Amino acid sequence: MGAITYTYVWLGYCQRFKVQSIHFCMETDRKNRTVWTDQGLRALEALGHNALKAQPLAHALGVSRGSFYWHFEDLSDFHSALLVRWRERMFDQIVQDVTRPGHNPIRRLLERVLSEPSRLEIAVRSWALVNSQAAQMVEDVDKRRVDFIKDLLCKAGCPPELAVTRAQLFNWAYLGFALSNRRLDPETRNNIVEDLMRFGNKK
Repeated sequence: MGAITYTYVWLGYCQRFKVQSIHFCMETDRKNRTVWTDQGLRALEALGHNALKAQPLAHALGVSRGSFYWHFEDLSDFHSALLVRWRERMFDQIVQDVTRPGHNPIRRLLERVLSEPSRLEIAVRSWALVNSQAAQMVEDVDKRRVDFIKDLLCKAGCPPELAVTRAQLFNWAYLGFALSNRRLDPETRNNIVEDLMRFGNKK
């Protein structure tokens, strides 16, 4: 069922149940695209990429399968939106957080990403092994992360020729931690953060 067909179904629903404002009814439904992608990320994290199908996701949200096709042209379109949502959560929101005034952004970044392992990171990277869309997004996010860390190191006084290598090593350190699926006790985490800070600041 395409988006146009679903529009008529939804209009019929609004008319049948005497919804006073059909426009409000449709706008309320439209703005829930993020709800689908967030549910998709939860399913991906808990069950893996094979769970990314319209029917089980619709069941989890308590809506009809037709609602999926109101928001997405097909499964590939949903996958694209899901991966963009992952990038927003795992890169854009982190950048916004660590660059707030009053923080050392490098320290804040390390403390945040080493606070707990990310099962979602594991799930997306496992998916990337078998899905070209996911692989492309993982590559893009890795590049964004390395470029962001490099810029932070340069602003902190690290020579540009060293910042590139160190940024890559910082990203690998995070990935190793995330993929280990192992929590760090506060003392160990603080020691690692301090060691990485010294490494990053070394001229």
